[in-house]
Formats: sequence, C-alpha cells, structure tokens
Amino acid sequence: MKNQTVIITGASTGIGKGITSYFLEKGSNVVMNSSNEENLKKTYESLGAPSNAACLAGDVSNPKTGQKLVALALEKFGSLDVLINNAGVFAPKPFLDVDESDLDYYFNVNLKGTYYTSQAAVSEMVKQNNGSIINIGTVLVDHAIDGFPSSAPITSKGAIHALTRQLAAEFGKHNIKVNTIAPGIIRSPLQGKIGVEDADSLAGLHLLNRIGETHEVAEAAYYLATADFVTGETINVAGGHTVGHAI
Repeated sequence: MKNQTVIITGASTGIGKGITSYFLEKGSNVVMNSSNEENLKKTYESLGAPSNAACLAGDVSNPKTGQKLVALALEKFGSLDVLINNAGVFAPKPFLDVDESDLDYYFNVNLKGTYYTSQAAVSEMVKQNNGSIINIGTVLVDHAIDGFPSSAPITSKGAIHALTRQLAAEFGKHNIKVNTIAPGIIRSPLQGKIGVEDADSLAGLHLLNRIGETHEVAEAAYYLATADFVTGETINVAGGHTVGHAI
C-alpha cells in the first residue's frame, strides 16, 4: 500500500482515526473525511500534519461529497486505490419508539453515505480496472442482542452488508474487490456517546473476554486493501462475538 491512495470517511475519531493512522504509517496517501471540520483538522494535526494526507470535510449522505473526495484524491495524489466507508452513526432506541426521522437519519448517513461514496469511487476504479472498497458494518447484523435495542441503525448496517455482496458481484469483472468488516465492541468514543460508561464491562460479549482496539480493525482493513483474491466477504473483527460469549 505504500504510495497508494486511500479515501477514509469518518476519519476524525474512533475506528476511522485508527485506520487513518495505520495506513499513514504504512506509507499510503490518505484522503481524510469527516462531517465535522474542526475535529478533522484536530485529528490531522494530532497525526503530525503528514504530507501524505489531505482533508475534506463534508456529509457523505450528500452525493457531492463522495465526488469531491475522489476528485481530491486524483488531484493531490494522482490515483484512487482504496475506499474505506467508515463514516456512520449508531445508538440504541427501542423499536416502538423509532419514528421516521430516526430511520431517515440512519439510512441517510450509514446506507446512502456508503452508497454514494462507493458510486463515486467505482466510477474511477472501473476506468483503471482495479480497486478495493471496504465497508464497515457490525456483528450485530448477524448476532442481535436483546438488551441493546437498535433496530434502526442495525437495519441500515444490514443493508450495507447486502450492498457489499451485490457490488462484489457486479464489479468483479473489473477487478474491484468489495468487502465488509464487522467489528464487535471496539474501544472508541462511541461507547460514551451511547451511554456506556465502562466499555470494558462488555468484554464478556467476546470469547476472548476483552473488547477490541481500533488498530485491530485497522489491521483487518489493511489486509483487505492488499488482498487480491478476496471479495464479497464479511470479516468479523469481534473476538468471537458471533460464536459465543465469555460469561
């Protein structure tokens, strides 16, 4: 991946920041995106304001944001090799309390954001007959939890899992690989945002009896970015979350 160009959405915090840091250390060119311009600038500076990174703030649910990200990648680095659709929102809410605004919120950011940004990237990857798209889903799509009611965001993430397979089928002939990473509980600011004060208290949801770290998701993303014979797959980075529990 050295000198290859990667677009990472939701790059300013949590998993996205971890992936960004990892790829920069490997010598990749990274186009960083976040809907929050201030957070994006702070993250860029905290990473040492690297010359092999460029920033573009924007809401991925707007199709123009994906187009601008691709244009920036080509203008600054001359190529687009990998897209990592990490930008997303997630919070629990009981099914009977979910209203139209909730569904619009999750589907706009999670599904439409992934969809539109992938459209922009694929249009360029088809020209070069090569590329890799990595979507971030969740193990909760395949392993629901009664005590964590989140039908709205999980439905939007489930759609991303399905989109991954369909795009892999449609664009395999163009050597474009499309895969999903499904994280378990990963240490990030997300836990605090959804009211989990002690993320480590959720360790028992994983057979390894601990929660994951952002660099472990980044390692999986790097593998998929370099894998030439893996497509249409969902890779669980979840410490055995979908297999059983350590309680």
